[in-house]
Amino acid sequence: MKKKTIAEIKCKLETLQDENDPFLEELHNDERKGVKGLIARWKKQQVERQKLESHYTEMSSFEKEAWNKGYLRIAGIDEAGRGPLAGPVIASCVVLPSDVRLLGLTDSKKLTKTKREYFYDEIMRKAEAVGVGIVSAQEIDELNIYQASKQAMVRAVKQISEDSPDYLLIDAMELPLDIAQKSLVKGDSRSVSIAASSIIAKVTRDRYMDKLHKQYPMYQFDKHAGYGTRAHLEAIEEHGILEEHRRSFAPVKSYA
Repeated sequence: MKKKTIAEIKCKLETLQDENDPFLEELHNDERKGVKGLIARWKKQQVERQKLESHYTEMSSFEKEAWNKGYLRIAGIDEAGRGPLAGPVIASCVVLPSDVRLLGLTDSKKLTKTKREYFYDEIMRKAEAVGVGIVSAQEIDELNIYQASKQAMVRAVKQISEDSPDYLLIDAMELPLDIAQKSLVKGDSRSVSIAASSIIAKVTRDRYMDKLHKQYPMYQFDKHAGYGTRAHLEAIEEHGILEEHRRSFAPVKSYA
């Protein structure tokens, strides 16, 4: 029987996950150096996949607990943009189906921009529902950032009110909503639903700031997303403040 080429073997291994598959036994008898290398790489990938599987299962424990209690639509809620000097605070509410697998999903701050964009698309494609709540800089000044973050979360939940969630997993917050809920400190690292909402909120806000950069390129919002970097502070010193700046935040208030 003609041996498969290295390219054919590589293609086959990309779809293989069972360590007991007869094809692997065949490869162990193949003395070609290229084949040995492919097997070694495949085994390493399986170890990494198992780690991701274990991590995902661990991060699904709060969702599983809620499903076991009879809840059907469990939503994760998180926000992005508490600390910046400019731009809105944006929250997201995400309801994931019980059978979804998003291996590698975690707190948005731990992911590269490329990974966040990838998971954003996957979440938007696979989620049962996604809501986004936005609270402007002016509202932040009126409410304070804590209350503004809470308001953004409430708006995100209410955006999917047609088929609203019956249980909320929230990152370090309690919401004034008549829905069963659990507040989790560092929830974006402990719950897949909250991690998913952190990614939607983060990517949505980054895109908002990228658009703001096109309007006001001198502030470089595409680079710092409104945070108080040296470049941002120098731009405020030179050009003054915008409506998008939070006038209740130091040092912006000294320019108001």
